[in-house]
Amino acid sequence: MAKQAASRTSNVRGSRTGRPIMVLLDLLGRRWSLRILWELRDAPLTSRALRTACDEASPTVLQARLTELREAGFVELGDAGGYSLTPLGRHLCETFMPLHRFAERWRK
Repeated sequence: MAKQAASRTSNVRGSRTGRPIMVLLDLLGRRWSLRILWELRDAPLTSRALRTACDEASPTVLQARLTELREAGFVELGDAGGYSLTPLGRHLCETFMPLHRFAERWRK
């Protein structure tokens, strides 16, 4: 748990405060972070299936993001080798849904 707390207060680009909202926005703003969460919203995926779902993202970058999302407590690696959202990760994705619906209406 100490490792999780440390990762939530460090490495924040553009902020010296380390406020939780800044830490979260920094993590979610990193390339592929939101896409990974989005792709995992319905079912667990293996690393390969997740890479395919993410338009063949670089394996190095994808693994770096998965590590960050795991350390933040949003993603977990299951016994069968697939990645899935944790309860906290599912809750985070639920908060995206109003924005998703807004974007769909706006696009039309």
